[in-house]
Amino acid sequence: MTEERVILVNEKDEQIGLMPKMEAHEKALLHRAFSVFIFNKKNELMLQQRAAHKYHSPLLWANTCCSHQREGETNIQAGKRRLQEEMGFVTELENTVSFIYKAPFDNGLTEHEFDHVMIGNYEDDPVINPDEVADWKWMPLEKVKADMRKQPEIYTEWFKIIFDKFYEHINRG
Repeated sequence: MTEERVILVNEKDEQIGLMPKMEAHEKALLHRAFSVFIFNKKNELMLQQRAAHKYHSPLLWANTCCSHQREGETNIQAGKRRLQEEMGFVTELENTVSFIYKAPFDNGLTEHEFDHVMIGNYEDDPVINPDEVADWKWMPLEKVKADMRKQPEIYTEWFKIIFDKFYEHINRG
């Protein structure tokens, strides 16, 4: 299997190349990514706990799913693909905001992403892929906010950044 490639972009989100994912993270190069936030009718957010063998942020809690777009794939197509791959369902998604962030990890890798945030709705339980996800739960946004203040170490860096900076865009209440 060939290594997944990410789309390198400039600060205007214009594609400037492709690179193997690990190399982009080793070199901390800016690349396109997305984060999906799924809510139920109670305005609870579906969180996932990353699988234990993930190359960074294992067993940390994050938004419903996130990944990288493939060349020629729209944000919505990528979000739906990854929802199916990680959480076992597909639902309609809506683009909200995008932003650039940089987060170095203890293992020497760095996420430097032009992240597109999408939201959607779903009412049922997911059918998680154990290769990607260790656990999941619904959680009201106010409880996520309080828990993030109390135990920030159990959440991924990008989730904390998105939640803090873009709370008004993801809060559907």
